[in-house]
Amino acid sequence: MGQKFDPITLEILWRRLISIVDEADSTVARTAFSSLLRDAHDYTNMFTDRKGRELAQGTFATPGQSGAMALGIKNLVNKLPSDSYRPGDVFITNDPWALAGHLNDVCVMSPIFYKDKLTSFTACVFHHSDIGGRVSSDNHDVYEDGLFIPLVKLYDGGILNEAVIEMIRWNVRTPDEVIGDIRSQIAANHVCAEKICQMLEEYKMDDLDDLADDIIGRTEKSMREAIGKISDGVYRAEGIVEQMEGKEDVVIKVAVEVKGSDIMVNLDGSSPHVDWGGNVVYNFTYAYVFMAIKSIFDPDIPNNEGCAVPITMKAPKDSVVNCTFPVAVAARMQVGHFLTEIIYRALAKAIPDRVLAGSGGTPATMNVFYGKRNDGTPWHSVIIRGGGMGASSTSDGCYDYIFPANGANTPIEIFENDTPLIVETRGLLTDSGGLGKMKGGLGRRVVFRVPDDEYAPTPPVNLGIQSGRYRYPPEGLFGGKDGAKAQFLINGEPGNPYGLTQLKPGDVVVMDAAGGGGYGDPLDRDPELVETDVAEGYVSFESAREDYGVVINPDTMKVEVDATQSLRKSLKKANG
Repeated sequence: MGQKFDPITLEILWRRLISIVDEADSTVARTAFSSLLRDAHDYTNMFTDRKGRELAQGTFATPGQSGAMALGIKNLVNKLPSDSYRPGDVFITNDPWALAGHLNDVCVMSPIFYKDKLTSFTACVFHHSDIGGRVSSDNHDVYEDGLFIPLVKLYDGGILNEAVIEMIRWNVRTPDEVIGDIRSQIAANHVCAEKICQMLEEYKMDDLDDLADDIIGRTEKSMREAIGKISDGVYRAEGIVEQMEGKEDVVIKVAVEVKGSDIMVNLDGSSPHVDWGGNVVYNFTYAYVFMAIKSIFDPDIPNNEGCAVPITMKAPKDSVVNCTFPVAVAARMQVGHFLTEIIYRALAKAIPDRVLAGSGGTPATMNVFYGKRNDGTPWHSVIIRGGGMGASSTSDGCYDYIFPANGANTPIEIFENDTPLIVETRGLLTDSGGLGKMKGGLGRRVVFRVPDDEYAPTPPVNLGIQSGRYRYPPEGLFGGKDGAKAQFLINGEPGNPYGLTQLKPGDVVVMDAAGGGGYGDPLDRDPELVETDVAEGYVSFESAREDYGVVINPDTMKVEVDATQSLRKSLKKANG
């Protein structure tokens, strides 16, 4: 018989596990070199039981990394016999097909021993700003994407493998930053391991096996109960993802079958893989399918293996959602992020109150900047930004939000410190949120300039863009309207937002993120909300009147009730 835990003790230990991973997260924030990690938080810490089953992840984990890690770490753990691990071992890999889908996501994994017994594993994936290669989403194979690190020991019984460090150092543009970030990963794993052993000692537990069984079992039960509340059936949707000019759009088809407390997601009919970096590996596809279903059915319970047990997925091999080596995968988020939105669309009729309209942060915008300063020093920086979040049945979409990925917008001061560029404008875009009873979140504008004075960098300034929504805006739901499209301008003229751009001193770049889609008929929006929108500059006077049917007095900034009622009546009649 295994050890049993009363409900109170179980909850204390469960929350303790999460707090341990969060402490490892804090270690990263204090020790990471790259602003992408330190400020934008593009990393995930996790630990598993000795079988590789996920037990806890950081509160601020990114869904693409954490969902892919839940599958990948289990496979990596069981790749070697359990007796081949020993204290002091540290493994490293960035194999896209084993983990999170592109070479920039480097995983460092460590076994945890307690009283000379293997008890669990801790792992972290960092999105490294620099992994070498051709920094562009229009790469044609993974060899152009950068340095590929198979699963190797970084430390063997506590002894550093210097050859691995040197191999990495000579294949990246900013080696001090990259090696510093790897050391931050090792530190995070060390904190996690130390705190797990302290917990086992404090509660006089020999291992985590029984606790893991209890946590995973209870989580699965909770997830199944939530799924079982909706009607059985097959719910379908189709999504279009834009490609670069001259190429056919990517089609993603999904059938979500609900049968009792089980869900099967079938992606048959989706486009074959593409000849640029938008291809998505199975793990990353699963991560954003899982993200959608978890957020719909049981958003509050902490993530672990039990959440995933009721969910299975089928993705056709050699497709854009289950690509095979050696296709390019550097820009996998440009397609992968859409999977959550398409799952929402499929389930919208079944559970309309639990889904969101399309989001302007789908996909997130990732800008990779690199070049040389005027003294010849290399510089390299990655910025991730969001757009307007889609509205729901009960709330407006958040503004300038990275969704369904998780992350933070890098402060201007950090960006200007890391690069020789100057930010001239950053702000929200009036009227960019999709119209609706609940309004889509606003998109944002960033304007930056390449200096042409004594601080001018050596040309060219390279800008690799991974983004979307330039041709197809985020869609509204249930009568809600689409959000505004994204925009990329260089000196006032449209640029190419799908690959590598080279800038010169004096160039001014405008990057507008898309607004979120609206939810419900805009003529049903509470006039007082429109009044607030106008006062805050989120909605213009003209849009308030023409789109929402709300008349705002420009002197008092208050709703004119009678005029609004009359206008709305005529607009509804005109709309049929």
